[in-house]
Amino acid sequence: MSNANQQQDVSVLSSAKSGLVYLTANDWALIVDKAVRRPFKAGEQIVQMGKRTHGVYLLVKGTASVQIQAQGTILSISAGEVCGEISFLDELPATANVVANESVETYYLDRPTLQSLFELFPHLGSRFYHSLASILSRRLRELISQVAPKPAP
Repeated sequence: MSNANQQQDVSVLSSAKSGLVYLTANDWALIVDKAVRRPFKAGEQIVQMGKRTHGVYLLVKGTASVQIQAQGTILSISAGEVCGEISFLDELPATANVVANESVETYYLDRPTLQSLFELFPHLGSRFYHSLASILSRRLRELISQVAPKPAP
């Protein structure tokens, strides 16, 4: 991939308001340099419920649906957002399917690649995990608001 394309991808990822928000432009450049670019066609599964991901996917183009069989789509994600993070964090099978709604471009980062980056750049690791915690907190609040009763006026 050309350097210009990587710079454009870094711009998309670093400007996302609901992605890995604590990463710096330099962090993103390091990540994009080490990540593997993986495209998905509309309808393809990015993450399969019940299977371990062994890494995280960073959407750089397109949208995807997070789906649970009993409830259907529970969340939509777009460029700049991450998926596969729960399985990555707890090393257990994925809790949902993530399906491409259209042509999707991702960067995939496996655990060994991230660990080597974090060993070289410890503050990158801190910002990465802080960002993941923020994402998970926001998503949990959104899900709770969908199922929790509304307070009486």
